[in-house]
Amino acid sequence: MAKTGYGKRSAGDEDPHADPDFAHLGDRDRDIALFIDHLQVGHAVGYKAIAAEHPRYGQQATRVSMGRLSIAGHLHWIREHITLEDNSMRWVTRTYWSRTPRSVAWWEEFARARNGRTVTDGYQSGLARVEEAEEAAPEADPAEPAQAPADEPQPSTAYRTLAELVDTDRRMPLSEHDCRSLEALAAEWLSRGSTPEDITRALTGGLPSAVSNPGGLARTRLEKKMPPKKAKVRQQKAPLRGRVDRVVRACVTCDADERTVEIVGGVCRECRVELGLDTPEGEPIPPVPETFLAGPVPSAVEVHRWAARVRAAGGLGSPAGKALWEGV
Repeated sequence: MAKTGYGKRSAGDEDPHADPDFAHLGDRDRDIALFIDHLQVGHAVGYKAIAAEHPRYGQQATRVSMGRLSIAGHLHWIREHITLEDNSMRWVTRTYWSRTPRSVAWWEEFARARNGRTVTDGYQSGLARVEEAEEAAPEADPAEPAQAPADEPQPSTAYRTLAELVDTDRRMPLSEHDCRSLEALAAEWLSRGSTPEDITRALTGGLPSAVSNPGGLARTRLEKKMPPKKAKVRQQKAPLRGRVDRVVRACVTCDADERTVEIVGGVCRECRVELGLDTPEGEPIPPVPETFLAGPVPSAVEVHRWAARVRAAGGLGSPAGKALWEGV
């Protein structure tokens, strides 16, 4: 799989009657199209990634076929410039796949529609949405008297737990000084996941019949029975929202984009010449007539039979070759 947000994405709005077998494509292009069409959403769709998994074709053959698929209207690369909430900016290249062949004008409009979309730091697709208005703080009722701020700070949970030990066991009356000096130890217990009840049980369980120094006994137990520290779990940051503020189309075979080259049908001019679609002057090359296209590969028997005919025509025939030629 590619990194989240990259890889294969559906262009959407598929024609329900689209040909799932891609019969309008050549043999190799049809194999690559079927392979990409069956990949999961999010799968890497670069020609190197496809060639690494395809059982028949290498990188160069896959690269050429992907260029032809783009020209046929099935594959498109779009590069988006995203500005996030923290004012950081980045370029993200997205790969869009359509089982339905699309026209050049359709892909151009699709790319323009991406501009202004709201997305997240995870690069997941998102639609532009209206920001929720912040709820206004409720206004104070002038008839209600304002509450006076507390003059004294409230004791901490650790302090209250120590001070209330005497309510659980009369043998553990801690003084003000004891509670203040032991508050840091009790707070450390709480920070390690213990509850006030855990501290109370640790300080009052199994006491001798008479306790002469409750403060000293509480300190000893808090130190020796201190629970272990728990591993801190890093909380995943919420993804930052961003906005697409610029969109350019990119060539599916060389990764160059509209800022530096002219993109025609999802492929730059130089790659169109390399794929045999245009002349170096930019003129389109007409398709080869079917008469000159390669036919089906002959079988071994047909090859030997034709070779026997050639030998016989040159006066090099043999009884075995004549029998093969005549089908005996």
